[in-house]
Amino acid sequence: MVKFRFPLLIALAVFVAGLALTAAFKDRHYMLLSLVLLAAALVPLFVRLERRPLESRELVLLAVLSAVAAVSRVPFAALPSVKPVSAIVILSAYVFGAEAGFIIGAVAALVSNIYFGQGPWTPWQMFSWGMIGLTAGWLRHTRWMRSRAGMLIFGFVWGFLFGWIMNVWYIISLPEAFSWQLAAAAYVSSFYFDLAHALSNVFFLAILAGGWTKVLERFRKKYGLLQQE
Repeated sequence: MVKFRFPLLIALAVFVAGLALTAAFKDRHYMLLSLVLLAAALVPLFVRLERRPLESRELVLLAVLSAVAAVSRVPFAALPSVKPVSAIVILSAYVFGAEAGFIIGAVAALVSNIYFGQGPWTPWQMFSWGMIGLTAGWLRHTRWMRSRAGMLIFGFVWGFLFGWIMNVWYIISLPEAFSWQLAAAAYVSSFYFDLAHALSNVFFLAILAGGWTKVLERFRKKYGLLQQE
């Protein structure tokens, strides 16, 4: 994992720079920016491709997991913030690592917004779900993540962190000048949505963690998919 950390950090830095540009772009060029950030998310994959042959079935696996995470938003469209996306990204990163988790999270956000609608919020969602996968992958070998309670707490915490990151975009997009009162109001008003996301992460992780993880682990070991060098 260590040798892939530097490319991941480069991709993360590009993401942060791209998000900073949204303050200037606002409603303009957001789709182009999303595609640029998607390319940044794929940087670790390109590095792996250079260092060893990346099998087509590994690409298919990443595409399938990204599609599953994206499609999982649709049945819950009527329930704001209640989505299994974060849980799927966490479990995928837990099995296949930070590199895969980052890519799956970012791609899932972009693809799912084909249904939910693209907008200047898309790059922020790509970053947020990518960070969920990135941190889950980095922590996957810790005693914390290997315990069921630790994983559930991780999902709960990221339910709030996701919302807090998205609040930054919301505050930037407002026409009013920034003030701490405005920021406080934004975070207070999003509390129930963030709580719903956090609780849904716990719910879906509790349901999916056992069977989902075992299936993915079996695929990884049997076919040698996305093995860390």
